[in-house]
Amino acid sequence: MNILIINGPNLNFLGIREPEIYGHKTYNDLVNQLLEYAEDVNVTVEIYQTNHEGEIIDIIQDNHHRFQAIIINPGALTHYSYALHDCLKSVPIPAVEVHLSDINNREAFRKLSVVAPACVATITGKGFQSYTEAIDLLKRGHEGK
Repeated sequence: MNILIINGPNLNFLGIREPEIYGHKTYNDLVNQLLEYAEDVNVTVEIYQTNHEGEIIDIIQDNHHRFQAIIINPGALTHYSYALHDCLKSVPIPAVEVHLSDINNREAFRKLSVVAPACVATITGKGFQSYTEAIDLLKRGHEGK
């Protein structure tokens, strides 16, 4: 199974940005953990990070045909990017939204995800494990076909 993993704005600042919320592990730590986990469970992943909404849309549109699923952490785009919602709805593969922190127990504006309705699931508040749970969920769904 091939999974496209996309990380949005500010994820590149893991380990620097609000360590009391996101911890001290870096973005490179996340990437390395995901690559190792994917290999362990016999899944291929490609991982992208950008701070630009349009670039996320381009990555999805240009690459969706190469993957069976998408894992996306849209960062702050979660709360207002209808363009990202529409993009995820336009491709014929399932997407799982993930968040490192529990967005439902943070500031009020973070509780609304306009991206979630375009996804088959949302996993929040489990740190890096949010991603590994998403991989497992998508793999189980793919094997069931």
